[in-house]
Amino acid sequence: MVDTHRTKGSGDEPHEAIEAIERERTLPARTLDFWFDYTCPFAYLGSTQAPALAARMGVPLVYRPLLLGGVFKAVGTPQNLFASRSPPRTAHEASDMARWAKRFGAPLRMPADHPMRSVEALRATLATGQDPAVIAGFFRAYWVEGRPISSPEVIADVVSRAGHDAASVLARIETAEIKDDLRRRTDEGVALGIFGVPAWIVDGAHLYWGQDRLAFVEGVRRAAPASSAAPAPASRRVLEVFWDFSSPFAYLGAMQVEAVAARTGASVVWHPILLGGLFRSLGGPEVPLATFSEAKQRHTLADLQRWAAYWRLPFRFPSRFPAHSLKALRLYLALPEERRASFREAVFHACWAEDRDITDEAVLTACVGDDAVARDALSRANGDDVKAALRASTDGAAARGVFGVPTFIVGGELFWGQDRLELVEEALGAL
Repeated sequence: MVDTHRTKGSGDEPHEAIEAIERERTLPARTLDFWFDYTCPFAYLGSTQAPALAARMGVPLVYRPLLLGGVFKAVGTPQNLFASRSPPRTAHEASDMARWAKRFGAPLRMPADHPMRSVEALRATLATGQDPAVIAGFFRAYWVEGRPISSPEVIADVVSRAGHDAASVLARIETAEIKDDLRRRTDEGVALGIFGVPAWIVDGAHLYWGQDRLAFVEGVRRAAPASSAAPAPASRRVLEVFWDFSSPFAYLGAMQVEAVAARTGASVVWHPILLGGLFRSLGGPEVPLATFSEAKQRHTLADLQRWAAYWRLPFRFPSRFPAHSLKALRLYLALPEERRASFREAVFHACWAEDRDITDEAVLTACVGDDAVARDALSRANGDDVKAALRASTDGAAARGVFGVPTFIVGGELFWGQDRLELVEEALGAL
């Protein structure tokens, strides 16, 4: 069921236009489950928004603790994700946490001993009936105070502050009943398709992952508030975009760039890169999607569809994947400057909306839109100068900390992913 409506102010005047995002969702929602473990900073950040989110949705908020290590073991994810990622990505994760903490107004400090054991705190959460005060207390102890939340002293302090008898709780967390309950809940989360936290499940069926998917959880597209930032000189606003035709997320993000630039007065610098070459230089897999667990792959494909619906873009996952983009990227660089923007958009559309083969010269010629211009560019696309330009652009991206696409750089600050465009726009507005 799709619903489009306006909320009204007290005088029945139009207050805020909202629109449903997904056709599969029935609005209003009936239930909202928040699945979490204390060891994830993004789960902490999500927890700070969960009560207000549930209130906007008009549903009760149900807290669902699980053992993240048990989930990782079940789906084959490394237990310490930070240690398994490339240095550029690890650096970005730290910056990203700080940005979201600032945006949510939530204090956050990475504990020196992260990741710390959380199983006893999770059991104490169950022993206190998922008391929101206990949950907030453990999150604060871990992510603000850096305290070991599985120590008896910290558990006693957190639960007693929430009005519970500490001795009784400490005794209960050692019982088979509580231990079995945590295992059962973790298994239930895995069965629901959860592969990480925070995980939100709406109406028992719709899974969303991350503190950055609140609009999808709510299920509606709200009109963005007008910016209050004073305009800065345009010369100070430069948005650099690193992209490759081979990425569906780059397609989704690239199609929003000009609108962001128009709203902020920024000039855009487009950096085409060969994503496979970048991955090889960083020692990572050339097709990261293929390394995801089955549950994460399902969610990623659903997430692509949601973003396409959110931005009202046509999207069809191609039958040829991974998409081989080398020829198209070289042709892009061989084209006259004034032809590149329309070609870039046409190739993205051909690959990710029409399932056309972007290694086919006939398809690429159609994307150029002029046979003579296409023939001339194709004749030069394999020249040493074009090859060198693409290598230099790819190497330059790696040198600046780029590890995936789309990546946006604003004033030296790096943002990865089409789902960070709101943060990009805020950064441009702050210049």
